[in-house]
Amino acid sequence: MKLAPMLFVRPGELHRAEWSEIDLDKAEWRIPAAKMKGRIMHIVPLAKQAVRILMELRPLTDRSPWVFPGVRTNGEPMSENTVNAALRRLGYDRSTLTAHGFRGMASTMLHEQGWASDVIERQLSHAERNSVKAAYNHAEHLPARRKMMQAWGGLPGQVAQWR
Repeated sequence: MKLAPMLFVRPGELHRAEWSEIDLDKAEWRIPAAKMKGRIMHIVPLAKQAVRILMELRPLTDRSPWVFPGVRTNGEPMSENTVNAALRRLGYDRSTLTAHGFRGMASTMLHEQGWASDVIERQLSHAERNSVKAAYNHAEHLPARRKMMQAWGGLPGQVAQWR
């Protein structure tokens, strides 16, 4: 629940995260192309706060390849619905907040804070819609994304302010 709003990846990407994809020393998560909607490998810079959460989680789940192993499914990751179920137990209904909704909230708030749209869209792993621009521009914007993700990870009370 702490990582979903902080990383704002798609729920399917989060629930299938594997320890082998995460480099805590480099503070990044490299999601393989096969797991991505657009079938292109995606780098998620990890804020110090995200690294801290993952370091606390590792001793609890590192016997599994999954960061979030399923409790009821032997050898499989947690269900994609786990985060949504937790949000329901916290009192959020489907029209108020969903796991996927963290992406829209992050995008909106980061745009309102003045972060460059190209940086935000790349962090969301959205493809360039302009086919000419997409053919020539393969920028990852990693330095700017690292800075943005650290600033985003440091926001106090992120979820509380959205309720």
